[in-house]
Amino acid sequence: MFQKVQTDTSRTGFADKGAPNAEGACAARLDNVTKVFTQWQRDNTGSGMLRNLIKPEKRVVTALDNVSFTVRKGEFVAYAGPNGAGKSTTLKLLSGMLTPSSGEISVLSASPQKQRRAIMRYLGVLFGNRSELWWDHPVIQSFEWKKVVWDIPEKLYRRNLDMVTELLGIGGLLKTFARELSLGQRMRADLAMLLLHSPTLILLDEPTLGLDVAAKRQMIGFLKQLNEQEETTIIVTSHDMDDLEEMARRILLISNGKIAFDGGFEALRDELGCTKRAIVDFSDGARREISYNDTGALLRELSGLDGIAEVSFTQTSLEEGLANLYARWMN
Repeated sequence: MFQKVQTDTSRTGFADKGAPNAEGACAARLDNVTKVFTQWQRDNTGSGMLRNLIKPEKRVVTALDNVSFTVRKGEFVAYAGPNGAGKSTTLKLLSGMLTPSSGEISVLSASPQKQRRAIMRYLGVLFGNRSELWWDHPVIQSFEWKKVVWDIPEKLYRRNLDMVTELLGIGGLLKTFARELSLGQRMRADLAMLLLHSPTLILLDEPTLGLDVAAKRQMIGFLKQLNEQEETTIIVTSHDMDDLEEMARRILLISNGKIAFDGGFEALRDELGCTKRAIVDFSDGARREISYNDTGALLRELSGLDGIAEVSFTQTSLEEGLANLYARWMN
């Protein structure tokens, strides 16, 4: 789908430091990473303002606490947790926007703090509540600006522009001012702009935030296609577990700055106790509910029952299970 961009290290200024290893097996890694923020406290009352001048108060917040995980090339990983758990902080650390208080971070076998400009040749970042589009200009002007600033070869730019225009359905938006786009249109345009330089690793923070059903389906379908056909590594955060389960094959759960779970969605269901139930309606009007984990055992039990009129199936949703888990974490 997308042709990989070739980095000319003589023009990036990183020839002496080495370009990122975009072909390595590891796409991103955190080793015992801690990130601490200092928040200055303010009191606008008369006595409080005086205290602020004499002895300012500060609060230390640990956003990440000794976090370690590895994302291999080609993975599609969901990164979830309650508000304030450290999700956005992690993505900002991976993209070089923040530096860790301690620990080591590797992105495409390079340091995002020391080699950020070189890494950005292979990295795409999208925060759902922000936009890189020029607000008072047509969308295509933002794309052309990126082509020049990022020094994207003309042939590669045209090929990728044609591809994202078709697959994301933004042909009718290219001459529209960014400020006139709906949220769904802006998200698609931002994603298209992110892909113009053929990134091999994409970090997405709430990419489906506020999208209607149709726009969400288009976004999810495109991301899955990008991962499956191009083996583009994707790390995505969202509060919508249905979206994450449809997109990703692995999920990392973070709580209070620590990784609380790392595995597949079925394993997560088991951890959360998301019960599977068969609702059996009988011809005499009776109903029976059977909880099960093993489908074979359920079928054997059903085969021994007489007068079955209908069987329906349900289970506790991931959304409900996680809501209960988050509530326990908050207490």
